[in-house]
Amino acid sequence: MNGNRSSSAEIADVLRERIQAGDLKAGDRLPTQAELVEEFGVDRGTVRQALRILQSQHLLTNVSKGSPPRVAEVQAEPQRSRAARVVLISYLKEAFRSPEVRIDAISFTAETLMWALGEMCTAVARGEVHPKSVEVRCLLPGPDVVLPYPDPVDRPELRGEVHRKLKAQIEEQQKVIDFYLSSVMRDRGIETKLAFRSLAFVPSVKQYVLNGTLALQGNYQVARRSYEDLPGEEAFEVFDVSGFKSMLFEFRRDRGGQDAEIVQDTKECFDALWESNAPRHTLS
Repeated sequence: MNGNRSSSAEIADVLRERIQAGDLKAGDRLPTQAELVEEFGVDRGTVRQALRILQSQHLLTNVSKGSPPRVAEVQAEPQRSRAARVVLISYLKEAFRSPEVRIDAISFTAETLMWALGEMCTAVARGEVHPKSVEVRCLLPGPDVVLPYPDPVDRPELRGEVHRKLKAQIEEQQKVIDFYLSSVMRDRGIETKLAFRSLAFVPSVKQYVLNGTLALQGNYQVARRSYEDLPGEEAFEVFDVSGFKSMLFEFRRDRGGQDAEIVQDTKECFDALWESNAPRHTLS
């Protein structure tokens, strides 16, 4: 995918192996971001994404705190909120019981889907689920779409740079999903298909249709937060939306009535948008 340059998922795999092998023990500090940038020949954004992958898997603490993160203590059952990522994982576990898995998604970024699919690929590797095929289709804002968020509160001159950063992160998220499916699932004889297409607008809600029988919908909530991802800039406040904090509401076809209508309408809307929008040219 990246020539000789490592992707964030590949960097996360290397660091995970070092933790599991005991080269990095609980409480140890990781190398600095600058050291990881030099070791893997990537930019800081790719390193940060790798660290966040490991944080999502409860292997690191103190990520994005201004100092190198530490290897987390092993916890038997880590506390988790009912954030959208966790909720989506629970529904994917259900969907992956089917021999043929189909995931259709419309969202602002691919972050929540990326984390959830990472968990499912781990479940496949462990033999916990055994689908024969997995197909993922995802609609995201196109690269030329003007983004409403993140919106700097008192630094409007940084808006363009912040949005360029987010668009680069969205592209990286797609590459991570591609890495997960190709390296984990195809190696186990599972047929996989992955495609992204570009929307001409930014969706105000995230939607998923799983196996054509279950629809999930959640509104993006605007909140104020600290932004720390621009090199050479001190942290500043932005208005932003967080997919992780968007609660998802479920609608099931087998319940009949309004639920079945919503599932059908969501599926038809997705199919229409899919057919009317162009493929994204981001994955090799």
